[in-house]
Amino acid sequence: MTMSLKTITFSARAVFQSVNRGVIAPQQQLRIAGLGKGTVRFYYGTAKPTDPAPAGSAPCRTVDLRSDTVTKPGAAMRQAMAEAEVGDDVFGEDPTINELQHMAAGMFGMEAALFVPSGTMSNLIAVMVHCRERGDEMIVGDLSHLHIYEQGGSAQLAGVHATTVTNLPDGTFRLDELESKIRHGYPDPHYPRSRLVCVENTHNIQGGRVLPLSFLQEVHVLAERYGLAVHMDGARVMNAAVTLGVPPATILQHTHTVSVCLSKGLGAPVGTMLGGPSDFVSRAVRCRKALGGGLRQAGVLAAAGRLALGDMVARLEEDHHHARTFAQALLECQPPLYHVDMATVETNILRFRLRDPTLTPVEFCARMAAVGEGEEAALGQGVRVLMFPHVGGSVRAVWHLGVSLEDTQLAVRKLQFVARQHSQERPSAH
Repeated sequence: MTMSLKTITFSARAVFQSVNRGVIAPQQQLRIAGLGKGTVRFYYGTAKPTDPAPAGSAPCRTVDLRSDTVTKPGAAMRQAMAEAEVGDDVFGEDPTINELQHMAAGMFGMEAALFVPSGTMSNLIAVMVHCRERGDEMIVGDLSHLHIYEQGGSAQLAGVHATTVTNLPDGTFRLDELESKIRHGYPDPHYPRSRLVCVENTHNIQGGRVLPLSFLQEVHVLAERYGLAVHMDGARVMNAAVTLGVPPATILQHTHTVSVCLSKGLGAPVGTMLGGPSDFVSRAVRCRKALGGGLRQAGVLAAAGRLALGDMVARLEEDHHHARTFAQALLECQPPLYHVDMATVETNILRFRLRDPTLTPVEFCARMAAVGEGEEAALGQGVRVLMFPHVGGSVRAVWHLGVSLEDTQLAVRKLQFVARQHSQERPSAH
């Protein structure tokens, strides 16, 4: 079963504001339409602090499953940042930046790497370097982050046209469809020129799915047959590597370039590494400067990135385990309210659905984010679990280094409480 996207309009800012107040207002608007049927944890050595509570009331605990972007640097990372040796990176003189770039290139199995402020900028730079003429074309998945969530920057700023292939539920796409989208006959003035194929690993919208190595190899072979490059949006490629049990370079041997985020599951506050051949990275430096990404004493950020790549990759398996624990609890919940396909739970991102259509994802997230009546008596404390309504009528939850096993168990108890509460309310609605 495939999914196709016509429109996704989602007020993330409003939801963030609402959960920060302790509830997502039921009137919040979410419009999602057109979707087919479809390793030591040294950062937090102590329990997650409880939220302040009024005198005389039970304490409240917040479990933030909105995204792995909410991670915060711990004491060891902050100390490394404070003690970082720095220089002017625009002059190429920041030793910590240079060390991080060398370290990343080695991990990726690539000639060179470049520190970039954000994943969106990193992907845009890759598009700009690969597609050097205005009117060039890239081929992307219709549910890819680059296509949906990056404001069409490749068209806005680079003059690059995008054509899409249909993302399948596992994040892949059909090779025959990919081949059919490649333009031929350049320089025929009627058509753009195909230059680039983009893949996403793990695939965000499809629930953190890991792209099979065989698929990546086939895409690479097909692209090279027609003289196209392959760029991977590998924001969470380290999660993919941990799941597959292989070094990142084993995955990335099938791509020409990659963008790897440091500030999601790896826990750094800022930064993405853009890897590729030396000549690609040399041109990427120019694009980064044009986009405002040329930083000066950026070693304070690179120190965090160095710790992220060196110490935080192996612990990603903890996040994957916690996601599977939560998913299994969804299946076993009584009364049965939740549906999840365990075969799709591969990394730290979980998508699940509600069996009862009278309880919408927006209302469910509101209930999970608020302390309900009778909850403190039932659970011993208030528990606010923050999640987002997601595409196709689903709910998304994401695990990260800020969510412990204890947090996950509390979130399980909260979802069981919400299921019981909803079951008790249903008869009164008839």
